[in-house]
Order: sequence, then structure tokens, then C-alpha cells
Amino acid sequence: MPLAAAISGLGLAGLTRDTFVAPAELARQAVVAAAGDAGLPVGAIDGLIVCRTSAANDAVLGLDLQRALGLRDLRLNRITLCEGASALAAIQLAAMAVTCGIANTVACVFADAPLARDKKTGAAFGRLKTSSGMEGLRYSAGLFGGAATYALSAARYLALHALDETVLADVAITTRRWAELNPGAVHRKPLTLDAYLNARMIAEPLRLFDCSAPVNGSVAVIVTSPARAVDGAQPPVHILASADGHPGVPDRAGHDRILTHGGAIAGPALFEATDLRPQDIDMGQFYDAFSILPLLTLEAYGFHPPSEGRLAYRDGAAGPGGSGMPINTGGGHLSGYYLQGMTPVAEAVIQARGQAGDRQVPGIRRILVTNDGGRFDYHIGMILGTTGG
Repeated sequence: MPLAAAISGLGLAGLTRDTFVAPAELARQAVVAAAGDAGLPVGAIDGLIVCRTSAANDAVLGLDLQRALGLRDLRLNRITLCEGASALAAIQLAAMAVTCGIANTVACVFADAPLARDKKTGAAFGRLKTSSGMEGLRYSAGLFGGAATYALSAARYLALHALDETVLADVAITTRRWAELNPGAVHRKPLTLDAYLNARMIAEPLRLFDCSAPVNGSVAVIVTSPARAVDGAQPPVHILASADGHPGVPDRAGHDRILTHGGAIAGPALFEATDLRPQDIDMGQFYDAFSILPLLTLEAYGFHPPSEGRLAYRDGAAGPGGSGMPINTGGGHLSGYYLQGMTPVAEAVIQARGQAGDRQVPGIRRILVTNDGGRFDYHIGMILGTTGG
């Protein structure tokens, strides 16, 4: 069944590395801001979806957010738990609820506050480790954190295709060029190739600028019907299609676990549902917690053949004023801010509305937004449009 839903409101709260506010309060602020952005009283919300990961610092953000917002008689109150893909999972659920008449106006929110004055940035997403069972094997082998996991993928990708580290540098440098134009980005200082190569190694071959920039903050969106969105305070951003891709561990010859990307499953479903092709997409807002991810996303969705995702970034093609499809125009996770799957969602909404200021790309009609979670375990793609259908 086609989705009949649109994003009518966007709210951001926090987005700072300097102050600590509890995630529940950040979430409340973002939902209030999103409702106001849509021209609605908070009481008009009849559905609430909280995006969660399994990280311990998210545990305080739960279904009781309803009470903090003073909401009564909700028709929908849920938590989505899909690691880094939780944001699009929430928006997808909200769109289905609106399409089916389960709820009329649904707020989707993600909030996190991993940074504190007494904690190093690198320890922001640390978790208690187990030394038992299958999960304990990776820790006993020294495989700690997301950077180490994705470093395996990056190393495998570069070796398989006989590429060098400048391929990753192009992603980081192009993304930084967009961030220079975004007043809300964490990193706005120009990034040169020399600065990139001289940055400390986090997990070979991933350097400092190959990894995301965490913040304390929250992002919320309001999802409603296209008719209600058109009557709202902001230009509606239509949800044209959404699709999942969760590869699992197929038992087949040639399966490369650390390079298998769920976009290869989600992409064909998205394009079939919309009668679009990769060349019909005007902009990519890709999950880029690590610089290897946009390259794999481009290839999984069919924008480029395997090993050629780098061509999207060659000679600044994906950057400001470039000759190719613009990618991660707010600075993404690498230079903008890391609020998991809501980071690309927020920038997509801002660009679709034409409200991005100096970084605004003209003529945008269709935007591909992606979320990735786990270790290439969970993937969701969504196509947003400035017009419906």
C-alpha cells in the first residue's frame, strides 16, 4: 500500500558539546519545537514514537515522555529500537499509522546526551563489555566500539578494490566543505588532505575525521497526512516511499559479511514503489557515522558499480557547487553533528523546504535518506519529495 503521509514539522534542541541536559528534557523541547514549527499546539499530537538504541544512556527516554509533554488520550505511543536505523523506523511507522487512520498527527523524536565534562569524547558511546558467550569473542580479540567494526569494512573495501586512503579522505573533505556553510555544524574549519592524513588514527584505516562528531541534543519531526501538511505553517515534505534491508547472515558462497549493505535490498523496493531510478534522485542524505558508509550506500543503491562509489566525490562532485549529486549537505555525522538517523532526516527536511541558507541546493525534488544500524545489520531507506506521488 502506498504511503500517504508528509513531514509537516521539524524541531531541534540542544545540539551542543558544552552543556548537559537529560535526554528526556531534550526530547520534550524538540517535540514542542516541532509542533510549533508545524503551526500546531502540542495537544494536537495524537501519536508519539520514541527512537531508541540499546545504549545505556538512552534508557531514560521512554514512553513516559507522553506525561512530560502533557499529552492526553494518545492513539499511538511506541518505542522503535533499530540501532542507528531507529529514526527512519519511527517515521516509517508514523507514516503507516497516518495512512491507515490509526493516528492523525504523530511526533517522532530521538534524543541523546553522551557528552559530559568528565568524559572524553571518544568514550561517549562506551558500553559495559561482556566476557562470556559469542559476544565476548570480539572483545577478547580487541574489537571495541563502532570505529573498530567499521574499520574492518573500510580495510576490506580498500584492499578488495586496490584503493588507497585518499578515497576516504575525499568523503571527509567534501563533507567538511558542506559543514563550512552550516552555522549549526560542530566542525567548520576547512579540512585539507594534509590535515586529514596527519590526524590521529582511531582504528586503521579510519582516522579522526573519518568518525562522527557526537553532540548532546534532540531532533523531532511531525508526520501527518498530506492534506493536513499542505494546510500547515511549513512547506510539506512528502514521504514517497520507505523500505527496509536487513541482510542477516546468508549462507551462500561469496557472501562478504563486512561489506554487505542493506541498501541492496531496500533500493530496488524503493525504486519500484516510486517508478524512480537512481538518476532521478536529486540529493543524498546518507548515514555516515564513518566515512566508508556513503561509498557503500552509493554502490548498494546502484548509483555506482562496486568500487566506483568514490567517483561521486571525485574533484568535489558531491560538494558545494559540484558537478554531481549533492551528498550530506549539512556536514553529515562527520562534520555536522551525530544524532544517529535523525541527522540526515533533519537536513533533508531543511533542504526540501528551501531553508538551508548558504548551503541550499536549488531545484531539489527528491531526496534519498538512509539509516544504518548495528554492524550492517539494519538498514532503512526513504525517499522524500517536495511534491506528492
